[in-house]
Amino acid sequence: MKQTLTVRAVQALMFKANGGIPNHPTLPVLIYPEAMRVTGSDPASVFERIFAANGWPPQWRYGVFDYHHYHTRGHEVLGVHAGHARLMLGGPNGHVVEVKGGDVLLLPAGTGHCNLGASEDFEVVGAYPPGQEGDINRDPATPAQIEQIARLGFPHTDPVLGDQGGVVELWR
Repeated sequence: MKQTLTVRAVQALMFKANGGIPNHPTLPVLIYPEAMRVTGSDPASVFERIFAANGWPPQWRYGVFDYHHYHTRGHEVLGVHAGHARLMLGGPNGHVVEVKGGDVLLLPAGTGHCNLGASEDFEVVGAYPPGQEGDINRDPATPAQIEQIARLGFPHTDPVLGDQGGVVELWR
């Protein structure tokens, strides 16, 4: 499995609350450019195997919704296994990132994200740490949701790098 990893420097982005999107108060979004090689007849399975091996059980294969939303019950990792897209992170008028096959994004709970446009074949693998889930929230965050985001547990491992890098270095 290690031969499929090509991780360059992990990028970290912090966002403040924005337009009802809470974003996370202390954890940055992590972007792993070209983290994995997208090859073979089922490239999604490469992401699924690596996420699962690192303690992030894969939950679904799909795109990213074209409306701003966030999760209060789970940190979410997205592995781009097909196509490319322009995603806005952090809520309305947030930060636009261009993603393509092989890229991985780790969104701490509360992080707003929205698909601004994508190729027809754009698809990601989504995963969460054990016991967490990707509830869909579009309305402005309530004080109870903000509190839930702040107390959500840290994952023990990084979904791409395991017991080193990413989460272990930048979220502790």
